[in-house]
Parts: sequence; C-alpha cells; structure tokens
Amino acid sequence: MNRNQGNKGGKRKPAGPRKGKSNPGSFGKLNQERRVKSKPPVNLNPDEIRLNKYIANSGMCTRREADLYISTGVVRVNGHVVTEMGYKVKRGDEVNFDGQVITPVEKKYILINKPKGFGVELNTSNEEKSVYYLLRNAAKSTLKPVGKMERSATGLLLLSNDDRFLGSVNGSNRIRQIYQVELNKNLSPVHFDKILEGVYIEDAQIPVQELHYLNDNKREIGIQLTSQRRRIVSRIFEKLGYTVNKIDRTVMGGLTKKDLPRGRYRELTKQELINLQMNK
Repeated sequence: MNRNQGNKGGKRKPAGPRKGKSNPGSFGKLNQERRVKSKPPVNLNPDEIRLNKYIANSGMCTRREADLYISTGVVRVNGHVVTEMGYKVKRGDEVNFDGQVITPVEKKYILINKPKGFGVELNTSNEEKSVYYLLRNAAKSTLKPVGKMERSATGLLLLSNDDRFLGSVNGSNRIRQIYQVELNKNLSPVHFDKILEGVYIEDAQIPVQELHYLNDNKREIGIQLTSQRRRIVSRIFEKLGYTVNKIDRTVMGGLTKKDLPRGRYRELTKQELINLQMNK
C-alpha cells in the first residue's frame, strides 16, 4: 500500500506538536533552571573553617600570608603536613603552625563607657564592680585594656583580645585622650602654665597638648594628652597640690561617648579600627 494512500493529492498531513515537548520559550527557562541548580552547593557547615582563616584568626598572620606558609609545608593538621589551598579544618582538629599549636579566636574590639568604681584589673572578672563583669557576654576570650584607667575614673575604655593590636597601641603614647577633670579648688594660672610646660612624673616630663578651663570657677578642667601611664591625669594635678574629685575620659583616639550611655559597650566599626590604627 502506498504510504500516501488515503490523502488527497498524495500530500501528507502536517504533523502537530508532539506531546510532552516544550515550546522554545519554556525550553529556555528549563535550561536556565538547570544551570542554576548545577552550581556547586555552598558549604554552610559551622564546624568547618578554611585553614588560612583558622591561622589568621589565631593572630599568627594574615590570610594571604597563611597561604604562603601552608604552601611551604610548615602547617600540620593532626600531625600531618597540609599544603592544599582551601583545606578545611574541622572542630577538634589540632593545628600546628611552625611548631606551635594554635587556636582560632574571633577578634573583638570593644568600647565601653566605664562607670565609676568599676575595676579594670583582670583578677576582678568575677566581681560585679568590674568592667569584665559588664563585658562577660562581649567575647569568648579574655579582653585586655588599651592603656590604664583607675577605678574611680569614668568614661571611655577600649579593650581587645587581639594581642597584635594591643601590642601596637599599648605604650605607644600616640593615642589622643581628652579628659574632663573636677578639682577640689580652682587651678591657678601659674599651675595652668606649668602643666602645659610639662610636669615631671617619675623623672619623665609628661607632655600635654591642650588645657582649658571649662567654666568660670576654674575647678573644672579639660586636658588632652597621649600618655598611657597609670593614673597619669590624677598624678599631674596631685603633683601640684590638688585633689581630683572627678575624672571622665570623653575622647579616646577619635572615639567619643556619642550614643554610648554609662555602663554600655559596643564593638568598633571596621572604619573606626582603621582610623585608630592610622592615628595611634
């Protein structure tokens, strides 16, 4: 039988669309969906961390530097040398960096508006009258202060668990600090000039950048200096025969008490940290 038999003029009937086949528009969408689904899954396992980040978090070096150390074979995980870039460390793994076992710590930079009577000594962490009691939920590792601050003083105090940062700023005598001081009597013009010249404390002259009377009675003084010596502001005035009734640090390295009530704390922003390290 002729395959064209039964059709007029011997012509075949045009074939209709096959069932189950998408039109060109839907086919394009299907391919797009497939492309999206083919992306590699993101690793969201909280118990894993890239080895270079683990090393950087420990404070040994930056991530980029960590990659160089890894490639040279000085990093061991659980006793085995690891040179693979992107290697992930699991919870409980022991990481040895150039002969030293390291632990990653999330770096924290905390600014607190310290209340009066709160100690800054590390051995007071269990006391309620301690800044560490106020900061008990701020970091998982021990925070240490930048500079010194006496228990009777109030105002800004900067703390961190980043030893490299602390080492670069502590004792640098380059962090600008502004204090508001209330004395037991008026500061005389002679002593005003003497402080600006530089009072000697323990055989060292303490430079003061600015000094101001804050009101007409001349008992309230604004003083700016960079020294981080223990009780340095009180000792300057005590050297000249005054008693300090109140002392409040209002500015520290460009940081202020704006939107930071007494007894409250906050983390520094990335820009604040950059500015502090540039201007220290």
